[in-house]
Amino acid sequence: MDIPYEYSVVLPDGYKEGERYPVLFALHGKGSNEQDLLGLAAPLKSKFILIGIRGDLPLGQGYQYYELRSLGKPIREMFDRAVVRLEAFIEYATEKYAVDPARRYVLGFSQGAILAMTLALTMGDRIKGIVALNGYIPDFVKKEYPHRSVMNMSIFISHGEFDPVFPVLIGYETANYFKNLNDRVVFKTYPSGHEVTGSNRQELLSFLLEDSLGTHVKE
Repeated sequence: MDIPYEYSVVLPDGYKEGERYPVLFALHGKGSNEQDLLGLAAPLKSKFILIGIRGDLPLGQGYQYYELRSLGKPIREMFDRAVVRLEAFIEYATEKYAVDPARRYVLGFSQGAILAMTLALTMGDRIKGIVALNGYIPDFVKKEYPHRSVMNMSIFISHGEFDPVFPVLIGYETANYFKNLNDRVVFKTYPSGHEVTGSNRQELLSFLLEDSLGTHVKE
């Protein structure tokens, strides 16, 4: 099979093919790489399969999943292609590793957050939950993409109050969009820019760990 993306995987200690583990797919921001969010998620490595997915388009010293016409305006054809390929990768990795299909999570920052939220809408209950950091949902995804229900999905959205790339108002709008579809959305803001603070990291890790164990985290 043609593997859609290059990636790095961290398997839990004592990993056994016969068991089933929650999995976290990590989608980096524009110009970064697959190792970026793996470091952020490292405290989960004893419980989760961690998979960092590298964008397939080089950008400077890093990578991206799609290109932009301008800030906040993805090139539609490239964006569509990335969504299809990411869905295919999630299915590929689920078959290759001892993944529990009922506990598949997607974590994304910036460009990765945009894709994580899009995957939530296109995959629906095929994903257990998402963590979206400093992102937004493109209008064409809201208006033109086919959507699946996210009613039972666990959703954590956060945004920096002083984000100079995507103003915090976008974070509120994004959270409200999902809150209209799901009454269990967790939305947090932090006194930061376009970045992940220590508090943000701790809260998202707790959210993922507790949710994977069946203890829902409330806002």
